[in-house]
Amino acid sequence: MTEIDLIIPDWPDFPANVGALSTTRRGGISLAPYDDGSGSGGLNLGAHVADCQLHVRENRKLLQAVLPSEPAWLAQVHGTTIVDAAGLSDVPEADASFATAKGVVCAILTADCLPVLFCDRPGRVVAAAHAGWRGLSAGILEKTVSCMRAAGAGEVMAWLGPAIGPEYFEVGEDVRQAFVAHDASASDAFKPIAGGKYLVDITTLARARLQNAGVHCISGGGYCTVGDARRFFSYRRDKVTGRMASLIWLKK
Repeated sequence: MTEIDLIIPDWPDFPANVGALSTTRRGGISLAPYDDGSGSGGLNLGAHVADCQLHVRENRKLLQAVLPSEPAWLAQVHGTTIVDAAGLSDVPEADASFATAKGVVCAILTADCLPVLFCDRPGRVVAAAHAGWRGLSAGILEKTVSCMRAAGAGEVMAWLGPAIGPEYFEVGEDVRQAFVAHDASASDAFKPIAGGKYLVDITTLARARLQNAGVHCISGGGYCTVGDARRFFSYRRDKVTGRMASLIWLKK
């Protein structure tokens, strides 16, 4: 077991009372194919994959050591349901959570889908959203921003975490149509390739959705899960794989 490898979001003018991070595959105790890619233990945090549940629990304990409380885990279903992360007694089916209470940790699990972390500039509200293409096209990001504003958020800021890069995300015409039907300019994110398929840049689509929702301070988006096998889990690349977490909270 090695020290867990963490990514700290590079937010401009980040509120001092907000904590945020993304994990990688490095530093836990999971065995192949949930390891770190080099034969050492991996930090798989997904309890819904076929990894040993004891290893998952131990990995989550390692993560919790750098957090103020146990994360509010979700059963993600590629939908648009958003929950308050405070006081959850079970694991709800939802794809985003928000928090206004100090020490409550919003968490999203991914292995190619786009994790998006949110906070407001005054540091009153935080949120985390799971943006696979289905949830993204259905409005999960806009709905998360709306929930934050209803909870008293000021200017909303967003950070885009590790996700499948535009060189690897091959989709069909149905996916392109799902976005173009909402916004014709979304076609710019799709590059035609052979067989009637496209390569799509999910971070470009997310930035456009956020900007249309009035979010203009957007950072991150520079990590590709498929292309960096030594650091990230990737479902598209490996099929059987672990999950990483992106987390955000208001400090106590």
